[in-house]
Amino acid sequence: MDVRLYCQSKKDDFNLCPVILSPRISRNPLLQSWYFLKEFVLLLPHLLAVIRYIKLEHKEGTGVLQLFKKTYLNAHLLKANLDWLHFGFATLALGSETVAKAINAKMAVSFRGFDIAVYPVKQPDCYRMLWKYLNKGHTISNDLLVLAKKHGLPDSIPIEKITPAIDINLFQSKPTDFQEPKNIVFLTTGRLHWKKGFVHTIEALAILKAQGLNFTYKIIGEGPEYERIAFAAYELGLRNEVLFLGKLPHHQVKHELESASIYIQYSIQEGFCNAVLEAQAMGKLCIVSNAEGLSENVLHELTGWVVQKYAPNALAQTISKVVALSPEEKSTISQNAQKRVKEEFNIEKQQKEFLNFYS
Repeated sequence: MDVRLYCQSKKDDFNLCPVILSPRISRNPLLQSWYFLKEFVLLLPHLLAVIRYIKLEHKEGTGVLQLFKKTYLNAHLLKANLDWLHFGFATLALGSETVAKAINAKMAVSFRGFDIAVYPVKQPDCYRMLWKYLNKGHTISNDLLVLAKKHGLPDSIPIEKITPAIDINLFQSKPTDFQEPKNIVFLTTGRLHWKKGFVHTIEALAILKAQGLNFTYKIIGEGPEYERIAFAAYELGLRNEVLFLGKLPHHQVKHELESASIYIQYSIQEGFCNAVLEAQAMGKLCIVSNAEGLSENVLHELTGWVVQKYAPNALAQTISKVVALSPEEKSTISQNAQKRVKEEFNIEKQQKEFLNFYS
């Protein structure tokens, strides 16, 4: 397989595959005119693909000015010689729905979290054109597939479920001692965003503090909701218990996981969540919400615990229940989680599934 990555930017240290950058955008009119001229000259050897693209877009009712803009923005793709054009998120395919057919390739799209559970709520019927040209879909969870069908995905389009995977060799840990510590450490990794449910988590922990539980809650990540989450911790009397660690590299995330007692992912919306897989691989006791793929990521009372979202009281009760378990009961759950992640969510298995996806 020859894999090429089409995107807007490239990091200097990325060398896994060739990277083709999208046409540049400038606020300088003269510079942008030069970019336009250069790109359209480079498209001349691919004139047949461009003509097919124009015909397809005209058929869809695209106006002349919009067609000019879309042709420029898709120029890097229109020059491609591909068997498959795979968009990693459904939203990335918006504005490029007809490109694959224009270059005689098949189109695939991955259904993840935001693009299926959130974006169509704000933009109803946004995928109408995508469903028309899609050859095959990839979902990371059953719940996301159900949502995609609610947003118009036809039953005629073949779909394969391939879950996320992690490097199980990296996220290994020494056997956990489940003797109850004097101060319990809770941990969550994720962008500081409303959909991660941090405020509800803090509300649950405030209930537990009022009941006399001693703990520290560490949050790894950064994002736009920091102020709101920090203020919630302050208002609920958890200023000293909640620690914001910011964005950390993988080796430091692993270090924090090793020292954690319980991993919490009480999200409002979540496609699947690799961080929960990493925590389970490390043998951590995981408590998650029932948002989309999390109930497939963690099996309730077998590899962890799944709690109804939007219910801080229920989360507090579950945490209390888990804390009160015997070391033997905790060890059983931990071992179940490690075994399942090792067998079901490893990179090698995912690679084979994607090879089958394209064949």
